[in-house]
Amino acid sequence: MKVFDLIVIGGGAAGLVTASGAAQLGAKVALIEKDKLGGECLWTGCVPSKALIEAARTKRRIDLSRKEGFDMGEVQVDFARVMDHVHETIMTIEPHDNPERFRKMGITVIEGHATFTGHDRIEVNGETLVGGRFCIATGGSVFVPPIEGINNVSVMTHENFFNIRKQPKHLIVIGAGPIGCELGQSMARLGSQVTLVETFDCVLHNDDKELACMLHAYLDEEITIHISTRAMKVEEKEGTIRLTCQRGDESFVVEGDMLLLATGKRARTTNMGLELAGVRVEKNSLQVDASLRTTNPRIFACGDVAGPYLFTHMAEYQAGIVISNALIPLMNRKVSYDVVPWATYTDPELAHVGLSESAAIAQFGKENISIFRYSVKENDRHIIEGATKGMVKLVTKSNGKILGCDILGANAGDLIHEYALAIKKGLSVGSVSGTIHAYPTLAQANKRASDQYYAEKIFKGRIPKVVKWWLEKVRPKGEVL
Repeated sequence: MKVFDLIVIGGGAAGLVTASGAAQLGAKVALIEKDKLGGECLWTGCVPSKALIEAARTKRRIDLSRKEGFDMGEVQVDFARVMDHVHETIMTIEPHDNPERFRKMGITVIEGHATFTGHDRIEVNGETLVGGRFCIATGGSVFVPPIEGINNVSVMTHENFFNIRKQPKHLIVIGAGPIGCELGQSMARLGSQVTLVETFDCVLHNDDKELACMLHAYLDEEITIHISTRAMKVEEKEGTIRLTCQRGDESFVVEGDMLLLATGKRARTTNMGLELAGVRVEKNSLQVDASLRTTNPRIFACGDVAGPYLFTHMAEYQAGIVISNALIPLMNRKVSYDVVPWATYTDPELAHVGLSESAAIAQFGKENISIFRYSVKENDRHIIEGATKGMVKLVTKSNGKILGCDILGANAGDLIHEYALAIKKGLSVGSVSGTIHAYPTLAQANKRASDQYYAEKIFKGRIPKVVKWWLEKVRPKGEVL
């Protein structure tokens, strides 16, 4: 038996950060991964999807370049080469997650499936490992909805989508969350016909309803979207996929040559012997407390398997909590989900942080909050770049304290962090409004949104009356020679 201070199960973002941080603290660490280090983010998630999105945006920019004075004729898409570019991007980043890099840190990297055989030990490849502490970071797997015939047809998910070489003529996507919207729009820009089927009444139902509906309208220009629609039955014959859908009392069929499931993920917790370790599963994820301990105090969890937010940046944040609590004496850090930014990388992007309008109303009451909106079509840099779709929506308390922000527009995923910092520090709109922003930049839209608070206070209140009275008092009399 080999004994370790910390055994990390899962080599995705959460596991890699946990293992490397623990090793740098001097712990004896084992890192176990049954597939490839890097996990979903590197191989089937963030990296390949954003590379595909960027390729599709390049195609879109070329298509729209005529109005800027360029005429390059019709652009031909070589889809296989596009996918080559996607995989080249993966391999460029892969050295960051290469097993040898972690072995050089002193980490024992083991390829295999780990199963708990007790409260303090696991078995992998027929060998027993004993751990002082454990971190479960096994991520999530695709949720397959109960659709009749789904197991009898060729189905793509984000786990195998980036291996395709032939571009579909008509891609059917079930689910209009981030994965469905991002890949759907990208494939449409590369030349596929795309149909999205969504059970909710708008795309991106976890985002601000107002801005999500605005994005829905923009996506409607490029793809077909069926909302409030349930996929009921699917069948495949001679390369044609027939998806029977139900919307209210109406039933209709969508036909295509490829079906993509973008219906979310579930925590990967099966076949791990968790019951032997005293670890309980609750609502499709591991039951953890605010310190990210499971029901076995020596076993921690982070990343998608712990929830509640399935983001790479959340996995990294939680990994830092686990490192501290598992290895540093008397440390008891607790997670805080008050300021969690996220972004969907459609065009335009949709980003969020803090409280949404509906959440703020529920918490403080409608009379105690204020909403300020700034349309990016009014901002000079957005106009210069031809990126005039979208809005900055700011949620504040009546006294100006910032509660939340949603941004729909170019580079929204980058712009949201100014407000993330402001909320984390408990700042008011004055902090953003009073900060000089370089001109011309997209970030000026953030300042303009904050300026709305003062525009309402200063230009619509008593101050204009006072200023008018004072100017009349001091205005020079008679002609000026």
